[in-house]
Amino acid sequence: MKEEDVPQEDENKLYEGKNRLLEYAVDKDGNYTQKLSVGFEPKNVALEQAWELIDDQVAESKKGVEAGELSTLAYHMEKNLMDPGLLAQHMGYFTWRVKRHLRPKIFAKLKTSVLEKYAEVLKMTVDQLKTIE
Repeated sequence: MKEEDVPQEDENKLYEGKNRLLEYAVDKDGNYTQKLSVGFEPKNVALEQAWELIDDQVAESKKGVEAGELSTLAYHMEKNLMDPGLLAQHMGYFTWRVKRHLRPKIFAKLKTSVLEKYAEVLKMTVDQLKTIE
């Protein structure tokens, strides 16, 4: 696509105009160049729906934590767009072990070293890991 054809339709749609998408276009000399785009309606709608689904999943895990059905690890895992398999890979654990730590009683008994490792992977402190804001 040419530089002038890069979509700029819904300027305020994609995260209230705070985000831009990187697109590649051909400039006047025929060279590929990077151009920022605010996207076009179909793409923005799909992204909006995907983020709404993610927000719903995070809210659901928060309810589970508040109800005592899930550990705070489940909330932070969802908030960081991870599933037990991905978190297990980052931790160097088996998936079943991370799933086990999603249970509140098991999570409460975890050693400080394990909590520190989870906190490091999730880029937060141990105190933040133990709460849901």
